[in-house]
Amino acid sequence: MPLMNTKAMFDQAYKHGYAIGAFNVNNMEIIQGIVEAATEEKAPLILQVSKGARNYANPVYLQKMVEAAEKVSGLPIALHLDHGDSFELCKSCIDGGFTSVMIDGSALSYEDNVALTKKVVEYAHDTTNHPYITVEGELGTLAGIEDEVSHAVGSYTRPEEVIDFVTKTGVDSLAIAIGTSHGAYKFKPEQCTRDENGVLVPPPLRFDILEAVSEKLPGFPIVLHGSSSVPQEFVQIINANGGKMPDAVGIPEAQLRKAATMSVCKINIDSDLRLGCTAGIRKHFAEHPEHFDPRQYLGDARANIKTVVKHKLTEVLGCAGKADEIIAKYNEMNK
Repeated sequence: MPLMNTKAMFDQAYKHGYAIGAFNVNNMEIIQGIVEAATEEKAPLILQVSKGARNYANPVYLQKMVEAAEKVSGLPIALHLDHGDSFELCKSCIDGGFTSVMIDGSALSYEDNVALTKKVVEYAHDTTNHPYITVEGELGTLAGIEDEVSHAVGSYTRPEEVIDFVTKTGVDSLAIAIGTSHGAYKFKPEQCTRDENGVLVPPPLRFDILEAVSEKLPGFPIVLHGSSSVPQEFVQIINANGGKMPDAVGIPEAQLRKAATMSVCKINIDSDLRLGCTAGIRKHFAEHPEHFDPRQYLGDARANIKTVVKHKLTEVLGCAGKADEIIAKYNEMNK
């Protein structure tokens, strides 16, 4: 089946209390690791490309690899632009074959965010020259750094704004800020407590904000960015093999699972893939300093990514085994 937008995915996810994993992709091994895991677990996927990934790998390469992933796996897959920062970038992706885009106007004034988001939505939803493309908007800002997205200080979403924003813009989903953060260093040590092993424990997510947003937008898909959990086993491998990642900490998976049973239909994961990849490569070279064939060490990186994704699909997102019901819903919507 062709790459799809996110309508059928979010319809089923909201109805049945799970979330779709939105995994950032930058190269072939990352895509392969994600898709191999999802194929074994019969799970839907959102494969998303940031502006930085487009600059690194060329969007044509990435798009064709995602198209190949769909053909090889037969899974329901959406190709999504992550953190589009301009109308021109979103338009380029829509014209090029992406099935979903995010327009991130969260750094702008509220009025300018509405205007920019509405402009993208009008183009994406106009089916004169392309299929219906789903659009994700954002209210509130996440702290942290990831690719070309950087905010020193985050600001929580204001629930009193969400009805007005969704009504005026026409977005299909909304990313909100409830305490998640971009990157592997999501919280400063002074923001956290420490457990009996000295490991940082981050502050809890603001479920009160999520609940308030959900009450104002019943049935509407919510998105969480910055939702990597920063697996400590990978951090330890990296640090034991020449890395330097003190106090890297992420979002507890139990909190993400709770969010997925509520109105959160899309959870973004990037840093966990990077950590698995880097841990595999560093460990490989420590054990095999004589190796120089990229297939050897990138194979280990790919295997770690597959492990990360299988765990997320089954234990965190809850979308394992949901591919067939989403395909059925897609077919029903597109009769």
